Amino acid sequence: MPQAQQTNGSKEFLPKTFYFFYYAAMASLFPFLALHYEQIGLDKQQIGLLASIPPILVLLGGSLWGAAADATRKHKLTLAVAIVGAILFSRLLSTTVHFLWLIPVVLAFALFQSPIVPLADNSVMEILGERKDRYGKIRLWGAVGWGAAAPLIGRIVEQFGLGWSFHGYALLMFCCLLVTLRLPVAHASIGSPFRSGLKTLLADRRWLLFLFLVLAGGVGMSFAHHFLFLFMDDLGASRSLMGWSLTVATGSEMIVFFFTDRWLRRWGVRPLLVVAMLSATLRLLAYSFADASWQILIIQLLHGPSFALMWTAGVSYVSRLAPPGLGATAQGLFSGVNFGLAGAIGALIGGSLYQHIGPFAMYRWASVGVLTCLLIFIITDRKTGNRP
Repeated sequence: MPQAQQTNGSKEFLPKTFYFFYYAAMASLFPFLALHYEQIGLDKQQIGLLASIPPILVLLGGSLWGAAADATRKHKLTLAVAIVGAILFSRLLSTTVHFLWLIPVVLAFALFQSPIVPLADNSVMEILGERKDRYGKIRLWGAVGWGAAAPLIGRIVEQFGLGWSFHGYALLMFCCLLVTLRLPVAHASIGSPFRSGLKTLLADRRWLLFLFLVLAGGVGMSFAHHFLFLFMDDLGASRSLMGWSLTVATGSEMIVFFFTDRWLRRWGVRPLLVVAMLSATLRLLAYSFADASWQILIIQLLHGPSFALMWTAGVSYVSRLAPPGLGATAQGLFSGVNFGLAGAIGALIGGSLYQHIGPFAMYRWASVGVLTCLLIFIITDRKTGNRP
C-alpha cells in the first residue's frame, strides 16, 4: 500500500505543479488587466469590450486547437505552442496602448490562452486512469497557486507598478512550459464530443432551464470578476489589498470544495444551486453598499458559496442529466456557458453599466437580476416537476 501511494503521488506531482504555476500566472495578470487598461487611458466601456473577448474565445478557440491536435497527434507540441504564444502576446499586450490595436492583440492572446486548460485536463485524466475521482484533489493545487500568488503580486505591483503583473505572468507561464515538456499529454479529442452531442442536449427542457440558471449566475459573477479591482481602486484600495481580496476568495473556495461532497449527499443538488444563487445575490448586493475598501475582504468570503458551490453542484447535476456517452459534451457545455457566454455578456453589459450608472448601481441591479432569474428557475422547475 505505501508503495502504491508513493506511485500515485509521483504520478500526480507534475499535474499538481502545472496547475499551481498556471493559476498562479492567472492571478498575476488577469485581475490587474482592467487597471492596466484604465492606466493607459481606456474608458469603462472599452475595458468591458476587451474583457469580453477572452470568454468568446473559450467557446471557439478550444475546439479549433483540439481539432488541430487530434489531426496531427501532437498534443504536447500543441500545448507548448499555446503556452509560448500566450507568453509572447502577453508581452505585446503590455506595450500596446491604442484601443484599436489592442483588439487584435487581445484576440491573439486569448486564442493562445484558450486551449491550455482543456489540453492539460485531458492529460491529467489520462494520467489518473481509473482514479479519475482524484481530479479534484489535483485541481485544488490551482487554487493554492492562485491564493499564494495573489498577495505576492499585489505587493510587487504596489511597489514597482502594474507592468510587473505581466512580468510575473510570463515567468510563471515559463514554469508551466518547463512542466509541460515532461507532462504526458493525452491523445484525446476536445472538440468532437461537444459538437456531436450539442443538439441532443439542447433538446432537453431540463437542460435549457439549468443552463438559464447557469447563465444568470455566470453573468452576475462576471461583474465581480471583471470589475472588482476597478471598484476597489475607486474606493482607494492599495494593490496589496487587492491581492489579499483574491486570497480571501480563494480560501473560501477551498473550504467549500472540501465540504461539498458531504453536502451533496445530505441535501442534494437543487438546494445547493439555490444557496449558490442566493449567495451570489447577497455578494453583489454587498458590493453595492461597500463604502470602504477593507469591506471587500469580508464580502469576498462569499466567493466560495457563490462560485465553488455552484460549480460543484452544477457538475453533479450535469452528470445526472447527461445522456449515455455524452458526459464530456455536457460538462463542456456547462463550462462554456458559465465561463464563456456568461463571461462575455457580463463584460459587455458590465462595462456599459459601470460607465453610465457607476459601480454601486451596477452591482445593485446585478443582484436584482440574479435573484429574479433564481425565482424564475424555482417556479418553472416546480411546474415542470424537475428534481435534480
